[in-house]
Amino acid sequence: MRIEIGQYEFTEVWDGVLYKNLSQYPAVTDWELRTLLEFMAYEAAQGRACILACENEALLRQIEAKLREPEKYLHTPRPRLLTECTACPVRRGCETEWVCHTAPPENALSILRSGWLLSAVKARGLPARQLMAESRNAAGDPEDYFHYVMLSWGNCQAGDRLVMERRLGRFPTEAELENALVPGVRFYFRYDVLARHPNRVFDGVLPMKVRDGIELAPWVHRILIPECHRGLLEGSVPETLRDRVLYVPHRGEGLWAWSEKVYSLIAGPGQNGPCEG
Repeated sequence: MRIEIGQYEFTEVWDGVLYKNLSQYPAVTDWELRTLLEFMAYEAAQGRACILACENEALLRQIEAKLREPEKYLHTPRPRLLTECTACPVRRGCETEWVCHTAPPENALSILRSGWLLSAVKARGLPARQLMAESRNAAGDPEDYFHYVMLSWGNCQAGDRLVMERRLGRFPTEAELENALVPGVRFYFRYDVLARHPNRVFDGVLPMKVRDGIELAPWVHRILIPECHRGLLEGSVPETLRDRVLYVPHRGEGLWAWSEKVYSLIAGPGQNGPCEG
């Protein structure tokens, strides 16, 4: 796996490359070093070697030297706010108290009926190699990724963006995300609680991911269901989870306003107040 260190809109893995954005480029934070070490350890466990690259050769040498002392960085405390991605118009970064998985309503129906949030391999009953070869794997994720439940930071909009992509069968336009959003169901977990899950993995890209599946009753904090999906889902909510479900009216908010609206129900309003609408 190639690791390209530099200035990007955000950090992501795409087609066999980790594009690692540094929030204070050309400086690197201790947290960013920790996540680089976690990424390299995860890749090594999958039998994949990592190659570091950076246009700034002095910065590259500095990072390589620091990575040779992992004990200094692997226990770096998690910041309250991460600014590798600052696209969120209210929070101006990723808040780290909560993590979230967002599902289309038809997937949420199966999740609620079973009481389990499952990896793609477990949910679809297909081998990872087959899932990897599907056209919907636009990012070219390797097959091991499909054995995990993926989590994003709680205020991230990427889950609803992916729900729309699955709904349309293509990448949605920004106009569609703003004017024709059909939001998914969000399953919220407290970071410090889910971090104790026995199958939790830190891969240096996502906040965390969990091998095979997450049983909802012991772990989920809140399930936020758009009111428009209530008729489909309410009858399938297990008795043990009913007090953790919130039905949220969707009044035509676009992607960013909706993300802030639902996240505010979990974490309270952002410093700059809620989005319009």
